[in-house]
Amino acid sequence: MATSTDGGAFARLDRTKFFAALKPMFGSYTQAQVDGLNHLLDVFLAYALVLDRRLLAYIIATSFHETGRRMQPVREGFATTDAGARAAVTKLFARGAISRNYALPNARGLSFYGRGDVQLTFEDNYRRMGVLLGVPLADDPDLALDPTISKRILVEGVTRGVSQKGDFTGKALEDYIHGDVCDYVSARRTVNGTDKAELIAGYARKAEAALVAGDMPLLGARMPDALGKPAPVAIQPATPASYAPAASVAPAGPAETGFWARVHAVLSRKDKVA
Repeated sequence: MATSTDGGAFARLDRTKFFAALKPMFGSYTQAQVDGLNHLLDVFLAYALVLDRRLLAYIIATSFHETGRRMQPVREGFATTDAGARAAVTKLFARGAISRNYALPNARGLSFYGRGDVQLTFEDNYRRMGVLLGVPLADDPDLALDPTISKRILVEGVTRGVSQKGDFTGKALEDYIHGDVCDYVSARRTVNGTDKAELIAGYARKAEAALVAGDMPLLGARMPDALGKPAPVAIQPATPASYAPAASVAPAGPAETGFWARVHAVLSRKDKVA
């Protein structure tokens, strides 16, 4: 497998080849799917502390599965409104599928049902993730529907990022993917136990094959300043978004947050998010 210590080589993915190779998994692309994939690639390259092609492949597979192939952040139950998402959680609670109705509004009228590429739930989890990302998620939970923030939550949640652990479950992709080890099936434990683990592992293998087709090496140095350019991709007419995303929060610029700056941030902020 191609390996490079040049972060630029890792980031200079040929996205045209990548999209062509991944297309059979989608059947055909909508503009929203293309935008979501490009956005996810950009966020991973800008924020992941470990540039490993297999981590990216599993993250793509996770978004593909959790968003119902949309590659865009969604509300719980794929609801199109806040009220619809609250109702979806209430139904789960009523039939005993969950032990607590976490969609009930708090004293400020805010509801912390699932939002994002991977569903972030419960007020405490919104607060913790907000501290890690420097985003006021506990004050405005709909920020988790912002495409950039949602994908940052996904990357932080399943990798050893700012908190140096997998924030969704305590397990990180690096526990299952490192060196010669690549256990895409067990990697599901970073999100939801073993639910649909084999299915999502299959998506990850296809995503990795597409990254290989786009000439991405196995590993790259932490150099996020060499992002590949989004590729023009033939698409079908996109379905209009069912919600208006919150105002975008731009990712920190690479020049301001190099690798060692991120390591320093991990060490200096760890006690704040325990």
